[in-house]
Amino acid sequence: MRQPQDIVIADYTYDLPSDRIAFHPLAERDASRLLIYRGGVIDEDIYRNIAAYLPTESLLVFNNTKVVEARIEFRKPTGARIEIFCLEPPPEYGGVANALAQAGRVNWRCLIGGASKWKPGQVLRKEMPDGLVLEARYIEKEGDSFLIALSWTPAELSFAELLHQAGFIPLPPYIHRPAEAADSRRYQTIYAQQDGSVAAPTAGLHFTEAIFQSLAAAKIHHDFVTLHVGAGTFLPVKSATLGGHIMHIEFIDVSRELILRLRDSLAAGRPVIAVGTTSARTLESLYWLGIGGEELVVRQWDAYGGQDRGITATEALARLLDRMEKNGVQRLVTTTQLLISPGYEWKIVSGLVTNFHQPESTLLLLIAALIGEDWRRVYAHALEHGFRFLSYGDGCLLFNRASAGVRV
Repeated sequence: MRQPQDIVIADYTYDLPSDRIAFHPLAERDASRLLIYRGGVIDEDIYRNIAAYLPTESLLVFNNTKVVEARIEFRKPTGARIEIFCLEPPPEYGGVANALAQAGRVNWRCLIGGASKWKPGQVLRKEMPDGLVLEARYIEKEGDSFLIALSWTPAELSFAELLHQAGFIPLPPYIHRPAEAADSRRYQTIYAQQDGSVAAPTAGLHFTEAIFQSLAAAKIHHDFVTLHVGAGTFLPVKSATLGGHIMHIEFIDVSRELILRLRDSLAAGRPVIAVGTTSARTLESLYWLGIGGEELVVRQWDAYGGQDRGITATEALARLLDRMEKNGVQRLVTTTQLLISPGYEWKIVSGLVTNFHQPESTLLLLIAALIGEDWRRVYAHALEHGFRFLSYGDGCLLFNRASAGVRV
């Protein structure tokens, strides 16, 4: 197996006609089609029946992040339109939750539509009919993004509340239409709780209360992690090989209770199924946090190079729990940059519920890491049989042939 840095991105592409991209969701969430891949065999059904394809006593892990209204439109006195897309806070706030709780003012890393019309130091002003006044000041450019100082009145409003009133839902760039009122509900999972994402964990968009009831009836358990999805999830890999790509960094938040549950499930040989690539990256990151050093972060290439030294998932999670107990920590809040690509050895996740992803994306590489070259068969089948692609499209349930996550 070649090093992941040497992977040629052009080897992970396919032809995605624009008419196969879903620009609107179906009327019923759980009526979306479901492709099931297990042991090289492909089946079809709809999400409403997903419980029939999951092992009894398995643990499904969902991402309960909530999409914030991260796009804000300003008008200059000249009439020129400038749009701010709020990406993430600077590190000094200690995480997305703390930054969203700021009242009156906050700094934020943003993408700017119409940036050439906005000069450093210049203040934009937006007045809302309900008396809310928002000002934005351009501080500096940082790579492909900008640091923007935002301030508002009434000052007692949190930034999360400010966005809810002044912003709108940031649909993915490949959905070529303006956001509609319905998107504020449909581009959000029914279990979304933790404000902070600029993109939905789309695998969860198909789940309904009826599905959760069917899971319980089939003795299939579920729990939640939080990974705040950044705009980097939309970006294709632009370098010729993976070594030239910088993986985006995202905040994760995991409870001690879930880590205990994962450890016990793995020790008992029960499968752990991730709902969404964000949940998968969070779960796998826990392993690398458990075997890592004092600095509790996961970097892009930490999973490659033999650092695991034969340490099992249950051992790694036990180490992580010990460190949390010594530090008196009930929740693990940190960042992950983990890149999962072909050649990755799965530690915790043995199955994945996910949508169909863009060509030449890190998400497609993650799929290839899970099911190998059969990703081509799966995607070819989906295209040939009329499945809808990307965020508002259909999805699949994929099982890892290696039966990861059952070592003790």
